[in-house]
Amino acid sequence: MTLLEGVPVLQAGDPASRTALVLHGGGGPQTVAPIVGHLGATLHAVAPTHPGWDGTPLPASIASVADLAAGYLDRLVDGGERDVVLIGSSIGGWIALEMAVQAAADERYAGVIGAVVDIDGVGAVIEGEPVADFFALDARGLAEAAWHDPDRGYRDPASLTDAERAIQQSNGRTMAAITGDGMGDPGLLERLGAVRVPTLMVWGASDRIVTPDYGRAVARAVPGARFVEIPEAGHLPHQEAPDATWAAIDPFLARG
Repeated sequence: MTLLEGVPVLQAGDPASRTALVLHGGGGPQTVAPIVGHLGATLHAVAPTHPGWDGTPLPASIASVADLAAGYLDRLVDGGERDVVLIGSSIGGWIALEMAVQAAADERYAGVIGAVVDIDGVGAVIEGEPVADFFALDARGLAEAAWHDPDRGYRDPASLTDAERAIQQSNGRTMAAITGDGMGDPGLLERLGAVRVPTLMVWGASDRIVTPDYGRAVARAVPGARFVEIPEAGHLPHQEAPDATWAAIDPFLARG
């Protein structure tokens, strides 16, 4: 797979296998490393670092999630990719859904996207279910909102090195610049009706960044989408409850 040459990536699996494009959230590519490792047994799993994360440059042409989604679609087309599985976590879920919507509306992308897995994705605006303002949360508050077991997710800010702190702050600025206020696109929910590929929503039952009811509302907007709730897991179920997460994802992908 050559479409991501020159971009920092995590990858696993046979390059001749079906491609799974794994899209990370605000925490960076390491947050989806378990997904890449697991999918590598059956797919070619590739998790690029989004522009502007982990010290990479953010081009002026990327000012929104829609811009980032279009950029990834163009890279897939340029690389000759077909039937790609999109797997997105948090903001990555938003990017994946936006890619599916754009692909459905443009003949250039026909056949490029084969399936979507959205893991606790943000992006939609759901009445009565606001996305948590994690820019306003301290480290402890973020752990409590994002994890079933907050002690597993908490890291004392005093333990960060200067380099780690700088990356964390830079990632936050990039995320704010791309996602805008409220971590959502008011028009996304209505546009999801255009998605025509198999779609699975996987949600941690204890997620308080975006609740399971939020996830169910998003799933209802996508024709034929399935929703699976993962017990004893928060915003990153692939980290807190990996076995249950794979038990939801693997049969879905096997059918696709």
